[in-house]
Amino acid sequence: MPTDHLQNTFLDPRLLRDVVARALAEDIGHGDLTSLTLVEPTAHGRAQIIAKAPGILCGLPIGQEVFTQVDSSVAWSPFCIDGESVAPGQVLVEITGPVRAILMGERVALNFMQQLSGVSTATAALVRASAGTRARILDTRKTVPGLRALQRYAVRVGGGVNHRFGLFDAILIKENHIAAAGGVVPALKRARAAGPMVQVEIEVETLAQLDEALAAGADLILLDNMDLETLRQAVARTEGRAKLEASGGVTSETVAAIAQTGVDFISAGSLTHSLQALDLSLRLL
Repeated sequence: MPTDHLQNTFLDPRLLRDVVARALAEDIGHGDLTSLTLVEPTAHGRAQIIAKAPGILCGLPIGQEVFTQVDSSVAWSPFCIDGESVAPGQVLVEITGPVRAILMGERVALNFMQQLSGVSTATAALVRASAGTRARILDTRKTVPGLRALQRYAVRVGGGVNHRFGLFDAILIKENHIAAAGGVVPALKRARAAGPMVQVEIEVETLAQLDEALAAGADLILLDNMDLETLRQAVARTEGRAKLEASGGVTSETVAAIAQTGVDFISAGSLTHSLQALDLSLRLL
C-alpha cells in the first residue's frame, strides 16, 4: 500500500522504552532458564524474522527496542519499513548477536510485531474498502490496557486516524451522559462550558436526537448503530453543518456502503479489540 501517510506517524521513544521494559520483565523475570541452560554464553548467531501470512507490517521500532534492551550488542537489520505490504516467506529483519540474547528477546519482539501488524492490516483493509469516499477510518478506546499508544500507532501505520486518546483530551457525550444531563440540549450546553479549546462530540441514536444536536450547534456528531438509509437521511439533514461519524457494525464487508452514505468518519472498535495477529516467525540460521 502507499506509505505517504507515514510522515504523520510518531511513536514516543520514552513510552516505547517503558512498554518494552515491562514486557521483558514479565517474560524473562529472573532469567531465561532454557537458554541459560542449553546455550553457551559465548555463542553468536544469526536469525531472521519471516512473514508467514500477507499483511501490513508494523512494529519494527518496537522489535528493535526489545533486542536493544536485552543486549545492546545485538544488530538489527530490517529489509522493509512499517506500513509496507509483506508476503508469506518474505524476510523482514535479520538479527545477529549473542544467541542467548536473540532467544530471550524472540517472543516479546514477535508478540509486539504480530499484534501491531494485525492492527495495521485490519485498518488498511477498511481504508482500502472506503477509498474514493470522504470517510476517514477512526480507532476507539477499545484497546488492550497498557498498549493504547502502540495500537494507535499501528492504526496510523495502516492509514487510519486516531480518535481521542482517553477521557481527558476530548468530550464525547454518550447515551448515559445524555440521560444524566437531562437530554441532548442540556448535555451540549454543559459541555460547551468546558471552553472553546475542548473538542465536543455527541452520540445520537435517532434522527430526532440528531435534529436536537444540530439545533444546539453541535459540530461533531456520532451516529450510533444506524442503518444505511438512516445514515443517508442524517447526512442529508445535516447539510454540512456538522461533521458526522458512523459507528457500529463496521467490517471490511460493510464499510464501503457506510462510507458511501457521505459520513465524514467511520469508527471501528474491532481494529484494536478483535484483531487477528499477523503470523510471523523467528528462525536461527
